[in-house]
Amino acid sequence: MVDTEDLVWMNTDPEDLWVLDKLIISRYLGYVCGPVGLDVPAPGWYIVRPCVNALGLGLGAQRVWLEEDTCHLPPGHFWCEWLEGDHISVDYDYGKQVLAVQGFKNESTFTQWDKWIRVNTKIVMPSFLAPIKIKYRSMNCEYIGGKLIEVHLRGNPDFPGNRQEYIPVWKGDNTTPPLGYTYIEDPDLHGRIGAWIK
Repeated sequence: MVDTEDLVWMNTDPEDLWVLDKLIISRYLGYVCGPVGLDVPAPGWYIVRPCVNALGLGLGAQRVWLEEDTCHLPPGHFWCEWLEGDHISVDYDYGKQVLAVQGFKNESTFTQWDKWIRVNTKIVMPSFLAPIKIKYRSMNCEYIGGKLIEVHLRGNPDFPGNRQEYIPVWKGDNTTPPLGYTYIEDPDLHGRIGAWIK
């Protein structure tokens, strides 16, 4: 079986691979950011993440207080100003929004989400992605506080059809769903074994 991210890599035009690089996206949008090895402009809290991460799921992300030097951070990562606000994941079909879901999690983790729910939030795809949206039918964009943080050249796999809610179930949790929900198996790299859905 071929993984979705494998298909993205195999089918993406090399000229468009920049869109998968979160540092390039952050720099393009004018965020305070830079690659590991470049000093931060002022002491503060920053998000440190891999520039490119095909595994997704927040893997490798951490909130770090940086005074100035960043040479101690992992190679291949970048730092960016800390953003606040709702985490909204939006699917677009050739640039037209077709889905928005909001994620909820404890502030101490980037990988273990408590739940995702379908919402009516509308976010217009940033104009600099116009050349990309006409080439790829499905695109997923992640936003924090209305600010774009990453782009995927695929849709959200957790919300097919008219699914309204997705509550991850983790290893060791009881899989018996609450009233009104159905349990499905849907494992990931961080210990998720499935989800309660409705």
